[in-house]
Amino acid sequence: MVHLRIIRLSKEFRLMLLAGKRIFALRDVCLEVEEGSFVALVGPSGAGKSTLLKCIYRTYVPSLGQIWYRSNDGWIDLAALDERRILALRRREIGYVSQFFKPLPRVSSLDWVARPLTMLGRDIRQAREEAAALLGRLNIRPELWDAFPVMFSGGEQQRINLARALIVPRRLLLLDEPTASLDSTNQATVLDLLAEVRKRGTTMIGVFHNPDSFAPLVDCYYRMSGGQVAETWAPDRKQLAVGLR
Repeated sequence: MVHLRIIRLSKEFRLMLLAGKRIFALRDVCLEVEEGSFVALVGPSGAGKSTLLKCIYRTYVPSLGQIWYRSNDGWIDLAALDERRILALRRREIGYVSQFFKPLPRVSSLDWVARPLTMLGRDIRQAREEAAALLGRLNIRPELWDAFPVMFSGGEQQRINLARALIVPRRLLLLDEPTASLDSTNQATVLDLLAEVRKRGTTMIGVFHNPDSFAPLVDCYYRMSGGQVAETWAPDRKQLAVGLR
């Protein structure tokens, strides 16, 4: 069953400091993602991979096209949805791991990770217990749980990002370079966690700088180039339809 269908999606940026110069980050992107599958976006830097994730999450508003998502309430076009409903979906259904860390100031790492649960009405004590368990699995030392994450190393911050995204079960999880700052040991831990998430039926779309390490999880690859889908294949390298136009 299709979970996400993207139709002729484009994203244009206008650089006002450069006399309104137009930059097309995405051009006429079409793709489909099956429910419960793990999709990897690959391609060179600047190909549009992160921009595509941000359009799905609605950090960016697409310039043209549609993003049809099968929510708990049925099909909705994320590209046209109002901000209130987008925020509700982020709280309950759609998670996002950014490669950039932007926590609230003067909030401990434990409370930062627990926050998505408390926003859904979970008891603060229980939420902190679940956050502590997840931080422990991600090898964040207990003496750091009450410290401010802005003071941590890049790898520690990335693991806190992951913990915050994984603490609430999601129907769709977007991953933008989730292991870019991690050593091999912590990459393996993240791989195990994502395998557990996949078994629960979560649909995942990820951008990876080392896609081979995630190969055991991947159902489909989309190679992007110049803001477009250039090629699609399954893990056995069987060629699929290009562009799905």
